[in-house]
Amino acid sequence: MPVKVSVVIPVYNPGKYIDPCIDSLLRQTLPAGEFEVLFVNDGSTDDTRERLEKLAGEHPHFRVITIPNSGWPGKPRNIGVDEAKGEYVQFVDQDDYLASGALQRLYDMGHRNGSDIVIGKVASNFRGVPHGVFKKNREKCTLHDAPLYDSLTPHKMFRTEFLRENGIAYPEGKRRLEDQLYMMQAYFPAKVVSILGNYTCYYYSRRDDGQNAGSAKIVPSGYYGNLREVLDVVVDNTEPGEFRDMLLRRFYRVEMLGRLSEPAVLKYAPEYLDEMCDAVQGLATDFMDDGVHDGLGPVLRLRSTLLRNNDRQGLVEISRFAASVKAAARLEGFAWRPDGRIDLTISGRLVHGEDQRPLTLLRRDGRYFLHPDITEGLLPDGELLDVTDDMDGFSAELSLRNRETAVEWSCPASFTARVEELGDDVCEVVLHGSGQIGSEAVKGRGRVSRGFWDVWVPLRGLGLVRKARLGADRAPEVDAACLPALLGSPARAVIPYFTDPHGNITLDVARRAKKLTEYLEGRPLQRSPGGSELRLDLFTVDGTGPTPTTLVLSPADGAGGSSHQLRTTLRPTDGRAHLTVPDRAPGVPAGTWKLAVRLDGDKNPAFHLCDVTVAKNGRITLPASLPAIDPGIMLGITSRRRKAKLRRALRTVGGPIVRRLPAKSRKRARRLAARFTG
Repeated sequence: MPVKVSVVIPVYNPGKYIDPCIDSLLRQTLPAGEFEVLFVNDGSTDDTRERLEKLAGEHPHFRVITIPNSGWPGKPRNIGVDEAKGEYVQFVDQDDYLASGALQRLYDMGHRNGSDIVIGKVASNFRGVPHGVFKKNREKCTLHDAPLYDSLTPHKMFRTEFLRENGIAYPEGKRRLEDQLYMMQAYFPAKVVSILGNYTCYYYSRRDDGQNAGSAKIVPSGYYGNLREVLDVVVDNTEPGEFRDMLLRRFYRVEMLGRLSEPAVLKYAPEYLDEMCDAVQGLATDFMDDGVHDGLGPVLRLRSTLLRNNDRQGLVEISRFAASVKAAARLEGFAWRPDGRIDLTISGRLVHGEDQRPLTLLRRDGRYFLHPDITEGLLPDGELLDVTDDMDGFSAELSLRNRETAVEWSCPASFTARVEELGDDVCEVVLHGSGQIGSEAVKGRGRVSRGFWDVWVPLRGLGLVRKARLGADRAPEVDAACLPALLGSPARAVIPYFTDPHGNITLDVARRAKKLTEYLEGRPLQRSPGGSELRLDLFTVDGTGPTPTTLVLSPADGAGGSSHQLRTTLRPTDGRAHLTVPDRAPGVPAGTWKLAVRLDGDKNPAFHLCDVTVAKNGRITLPASLPAIDPGIMLGITSRRRKAKLRRALRTVGGPIVRRLPAKSRKRARRLAARFTG
């Protein structure tokens, strides 16, 4: 069977940190006969070689190639590509790991599109992730129509012959930014790039010893000498103009001005700041002309101006200000939707300083300027930073992030930026909008995994990006609307709660820590008119699977005595979970009993519902004091159940007869049945 994918992993003294990587490769859904794993051992001095060779002896699709120590991953990766037998090559680092379906899904996408490069969604608990790249699946794109330049790590799948035919290889030996050089050399000749955005393929993991690749302090002269090679690739493959400026601006923004920004620049020793500025200024002079500069956001444009003016203390001051800028978001509304998602109404703004003052603008003659209190001392006297043309850059988004795995999903949201007056020609921009979050499958994404999912609101404005947790500032009515839920099939508990002590909203999916019992306490309980059904204030939707559970009858006087258990089922009914109480409790002595239900499994306390009376014949009577289900709701429930019962009867009795009728008669019979059953 031909090899579809060769996984290339440079290895050097990984210790325990390679264990998740190995485990993930053994769990791949792509059959073992269809991929190979090439561990390129870069002269490890511990027991790595022996361990990997033992592993390869147990798994024929694993191979170990040992070379003298080169000191950097470039040479091992090149050797891996040279040795690869697969149609595609996937690079993985020794302390990262793959999702179980990663190789299968990436290969399938690449194979059906003839892709030169396939990029899978990544997650990281310590380094930045370009979430904009993964907002949607892209079957076919290029550097010209997708933000590929924001994803310059090599942990992707490459068509092997594409790399060989174009002579794309790593520079060997110790150096910086070799990944960026490799990726830019690959992106330009790539005719088809595919992006798998709806499945998290690759996980970057923080090492507890702080030795992740790229964590070492940079030497400015060497770092920016290597960046010059990357910029040369950009210039060699583009013509002067907007496209070249856009690509160069990315490197100016991140690798150059980003190194002269908060928080790093605030910790630099004076001599190190001078080294950084000297190195950056040389590149800026050679590559970053006015076309690049003018396209920056206002705060970055101000940094660029300060760099051009050699105002190094000014760079520190603007960074001190920018470090104080935060996003502030207020949760104005919360409502469960009939489809099981949650509608959130949100307002957001940028604030700054210890007292979180609004980030203010000054309006003069129909134009907007960054408030002079912010730019004082950074610009010539009387000069203001005009931001009028940047006003449409204010935006906000909504996302769910798993607290443990760092998987993040963008959620549908729409925001409008409004200029709100503060008096004396001073104003601020406030973003008002709404969005939906949810735990269940939506278009382009399956159900979220079990765990804690935090709600984040990223805000953009004036060239700054800040993220806020949502919920600490909220409208008073939000808490009452924050119902726990039972969703999906099989049903899972989904509990929105506010964290302690910060008060931010989180979804606990599938009972990680929060219990339904705790969040139903004090919420209304209603009974059906016939007294055999209880309506809990537990949100659910049509399509949620019925949930078998247990009722518990305990002595009402609190004295000792046996409790009794009855099996029953929770069912979704008109937006809430309904619980059927059996008519009788065989073997239960007559008297008053406490009725409870196990909502959180047999090992957790049951949720007390009410006191009930059990007659001598075992009949259970619910207390008349319980409020009745709203008649309008009950009428609709009864009508739907009657129609459902009629449909079942018609299918059972009339189905065999109708199937024997001619086609036209069958259609007439089904239309007639539909009139009665809805």
